[in-house]
Amino acid sequence: MGKEDYGKAFRLAKKDYQIRMIRGMKPTLQVLDDILPEKGSYSEVPLGLVQIPINQIVGTKNEGRSNSFSGNFMPLLRENTEFASKWSKLSTSHVEEGIREPIKAYEYMNKFYVEEGNKRVSVMKYFGADSILGNVTRIIPKRTDEIENKIYYEYLDFYRVAPINYIWFSREGSFAKLQEAMGKKPDEEWTHEELISFSAIYTRFVAEYQANGGNKLKITPGDAFLAFITLYGYKTIDEKTTTELKSLVSKNWEEFLLLQEEQEIDLKMKPTQEKKSLKNILFPISSPKQKIAFIYEKTPGTSAWTYAHELGRLYLEQTFPEQVNTVYYENGTQENIDNLIEDAISSGCNLIFTTTPSFVQASVKAAIANPEVKILNCSLNTSHRYIRTYYSRMHEAKFLMGAIAGAMAENNKLTYIADYPIYGSIANINAFALGAKMINPRVEVYLEWSTMKEIDIEEKIKITGSSCISGRDMTIPEEASRFFGLYHMEGENPRNLAMPLCHWGKFYEQLIQTIMDGTWKYDDDPSSTKAINYWWGMSSGVIDVICSQHLPIGTKRLIELLKATISSEVFNPFSGVLYSQTGIAQEDPDRSLSPEEIMTMDWLAENIIGTIPKKEELKEQAEPVVRQQGVKKKEG
Repeated sequence: MGKEDYGKAFRLAKKDYQIRMIRGMKPTLQVLDDILPEKGSYSEVPLGLVQIPINQIVGTKNEGRSNSFSGNFMPLLRENTEFASKWSKLSTSHVEEGIREPIKAYEYMNKFYVEEGNKRVSVMKYFGADSILGNVTRIIPKRTDEIENKIYYEYLDFYRVAPINYIWFSREGSFAKLQEAMGKKPDEEWTHEELISFSAIYTRFVAEYQANGGNKLKITPGDAFLAFITLYGYKTIDEKTTTELKSLVSKNWEEFLLLQEEQEIDLKMKPTQEKKSLKNILFPISSPKQKIAFIYEKTPGTSAWTYAHELGRLYLEQTFPEQVNTVYYENGTQENIDNLIEDAISSGCNLIFTTTPSFVQASVKAAIANPEVKILNCSLNTSHRYIRTYYSRMHEAKFLMGAIAGAMAENNKLTYIADYPIYGSIANINAFALGAKMINPRVEVYLEWSTMKEIDIEEKIKITGSSCISGRDMTIPEEASRFFGLYHMEGENPRNLAMPLCHWGKFYEQLIQTIMDGTWKYDDDPSSTKAINYWWGMSSGVIDVICSQHLPIGTKRLIELLKATISSEVFNPFSGVLYSQTGIAQEDPDRSLSPEEIMTMDWLAENIIGTIPKKEELKEQAEPVVRQQGVKKKEG
């Protein structure tokens, strides 16, 4: 039995050896001593007895036995050698009794290198074992700026609270996200029961993932697992049967493919236009009536954001009275959003708009389960293949608002009230500051956040004495207040100067039109795995600024001129040399920031007084939105 197994293992070794040679790879085992940094640049930490994942054992500590094995750890020496005899006895022993004696190994960058027990590892790999017990010494390199090093140090922090060595990620921040997905605080330790349960769930997932071809993808199984539990929830996955898990992994495959992409989002900056023939103009192709659901986080009476979308829904019904029927759901929460979407689908809705970033995960889940239903989520820089996302380039309007404020601020002081530090909002703030500075180089913008804990914005405005304030974008029916848009304080009373307008009705009209005329499908390239994000602005007629009669005629003319240059794409608010609070953000005078650079901004313009708040500084209500869409500080 042992000799027969050795013969099979030997043939596997020869095959692997030849493949590696053809590919220009080292055909035998990696040697840790050959890749270690110079002495003094790393430290050693004994871990004691550790269950080592077999697939993470990649080589030997020193050169001694490396040439006895192919790169897959199968034996290379001929069957008449003493080495082969010992390997065969170990094989027989494993089958009859099991190998119990621990090996001795070193761990470096979460890969393991054997010092004693190479043949034991070879036998266990041959029989497809998951792990082997070993006495492990960890080698920790010094910190560097290399991505692999940064991920490794994140792993070390994670290992202190959860001694798990079989999951790995290819992106920074993933170990912290895993801790969060498990419902744990950053430094909260896992219990023994939680570690055992996690191992079982992760093993089940990896089996189904690899059965679908996961080994061919450029991401790690850990990357895929993290995306999976972030979408569905760890507890939900735990409750799935093997059949249910298998089906869910298959349905999510495009999401896993998307994780491989460097450029994950296909930005559509304008509505897709179809050149129609004269025949189609005279005899338009009929399209089925659309039943559309709008799902709101709050109510139109209590939220300016929801009110703006509700106006868009009403506009849509007026524009397409024969082709469109709409329904809406209010007061959506993280607890009921799944049920609201399910109710919309069961009532026959074939198009659903979820109007806040915090609903994106529920939207993806529903789209995967109901591929015949079109689901769009109002968010920016969201990369999911099964839904499309949409947002407006509000920073174009904010630039004009800033220009008005700069012209009207007699004391050079402005206040900008923001809500969430999410994608797009930083561009809005900076555009406002740049517009103000273009008109008035001495102006300063005091940045306040309405979602921060224990902040009295009214009191801070009194202290700074700002001439003009940029508040929420519009008023709402249940609160007839003048504190909206851009307003000038005259004693205790505001005088409105202008308001930015996102015409969601025109946005929805053009989206619906693409479905009716068939151009919807043109946006979706079958050969691409990129997510589709509509990001339209003034050039599409969905963004505008409404000026008050209180504005001087010269200022109005200036704003109309700037509006025309932005609409015709002659001028980009983020063009030329740009200065941040910490230095030059863009130094080429002939260059404009790309759409991707604008939407992912993590810096503030030099004339802004304030900071981007951290998640822990915000009120609880901000948590779902910031978790999904929060701006992430880029390194360097």
